Amino acid sequence: MNNPSHPLPTEAHLAQRERWPQSGRHILAHHDAQSVVVYQAYRPAIGEYAVRHGRLDGPDFSLSRMSWIKPNFLWMMYRSGWGTKEGQEVTLGLRLRRAFFEQVVREAVPSTFDEERYPSREDWQAAVGPSEVRLQWDPDHAPAGNKLERRAIQLGLRGRRLAAFAREELLEVIDMRAFVDAQRPMAQNDNPELQLPVEHPLELET
Repeated sequence: MNNPSHPLPTEAHLAQRERWPQSGRHILAHHDAQSVVVYQAYRPAIGEYAVRHGRLDGPDFSLSRMSWIKPNFLWMMYRSGWGTKEGQEVTLGLRLRRAFFEQVVREAVPSTFDEERYPSREDWQAAVGPSEVRLQWDPDHAPAGNKLERRAIQLGLRGRRLAAFAREELLEVIDMRAFVDAQRPMAQNDNPELQLPVEHPLELET
């Protein structure tokens, strides 16, 4: 269904949960052939500027630090307490060019040593130091906050990649506040009324 408070189609959590992978590492996201939606939760000064101007590089947004983006709506809700934590009151959906999103995933270096990707800790440190994209696979969370077996991706951007994310690669800024406020009272794992943005596993194009 289309939700009048924002342009993203939504579907009942229970219906989506039935088709989502239950374990393993998966990029769950709202995406199409041209774009991928990621989420961030900001304090009002940053979030409201982004909604007004359609970009993030306002006076309160720092381009000199790392910023973490999350394509999984429920992981964002876990992190922000469904928009109730201080400094995370404004939930935004940020529609990025899909080519850019896939590029940063490919460039990403794990935040912690991954022996499957690097032959030694020294090799990993040599890669992580200059990298502009970091990657973490964290436990995904159900609506009420309990951990799941499935892992959700977070991507940390800095430098040129962060500047591109904040400006030219950002296609649309979606104000999710009203939707989050409406769904928060139903954020229980088995509440049939809970609606979420439609998400499917995203497979990187080769």
